[in-house]
Amino acid sequence: MLSYRHAFHAGNFADVLKHSILLHTLTYMLQKDKPLRVVDTHAGAGGYKLGASQTIRNREYDNGIGKLWQQQDLPPLLAQYVETIKSFNPPTLLTNYPGSPLLIQQALRDQDRLFLHEIHSTDCRLLKDAIGKDRRVKVVEEDGLAGMQALLPPPDRRGLVLIDPSYEIKSDYHQVIKQLQQAHSRFQTGTYLIWYPVVLRQRIDEMERALKKSGIRNIQLFEFGIAPDDPEYGMSASGMIVINPPWTLWAEMQTTLPYLAAHLAEPGAGHFRQEQVVPE
Repeated sequence: MLSYRHAFHAGNFADVLKHSILLHTLTYMLQKDKPLRVVDTHAGAGGYKLGASQTIRNREYDNGIGKLWQQQDLPPLLAQYVETIKSFNPPTLLTNYPGSPLLIQQALRDQDRLFLHEIHSTDCRLLKDAIGKDRRVKVVEEDGLAGMQALLPPPDRRGLVLIDPSYEIKSDYHQVIKQLQQAHSRFQTGTYLIWYPVVLRQRIDEMERALKKSGIRNIQLFEFGIAPDDPEYGMSASGMIVINPPWTLWAEMQTTLPYLAAHLAEPGAGHFRQEQVVPE
């Protein structure tokens, strides 16, 4: 469970989807004056140097943020994402990739609170260094799926939860749904973002069936891939399940998903889907 290090994958095509949806959702929720509590269950090291040995090994960012960096025709949701990534870099150069903790921290207001969970001890130390002394943010070295339960519901009943484990262990798929159901029973009006990789399609189908039976309402799914489903390929696609999404997200993704499939995959290999898994 502790062998996964996100630094190998920072800025790849899956990060593009996850972080662009995260930023759009966060921006929407911060329009209201009331305090917002944000919970990140698998925070990682916070930020990543794209010139470091870990990221150079696979250079996955070349097929993610690297392909969008200089594009001039980006859909609005992706334009916001790229501009935010640029704010962490020197002009014209792509040398840093902020993970979800830094993306969220940058957007926080004084009244908001961010809770970051990271069970990997090395990454947790790096995360604390990346966050610095910020009274709005608390870093916890523990299992985020279990840890989020004590944080819900927030005092002001406004919360955003990002759930993105590595899914290295098969039981992660089941645990995500189990813990999500428990969290939702405590806080039904919260917004939940659940990232998943498509390595074996059967596991994603099982997650979807479990969600349909869960009793949770208002669930949308957004997915795109750079290759056809093939367990021999590795992660061919990734997706985001969004519970209680911003009303603006659906229309934004109608232009975002086709763009990603066309620009981040080999010609003819890109694919996407957008579904209302459970209605409101």
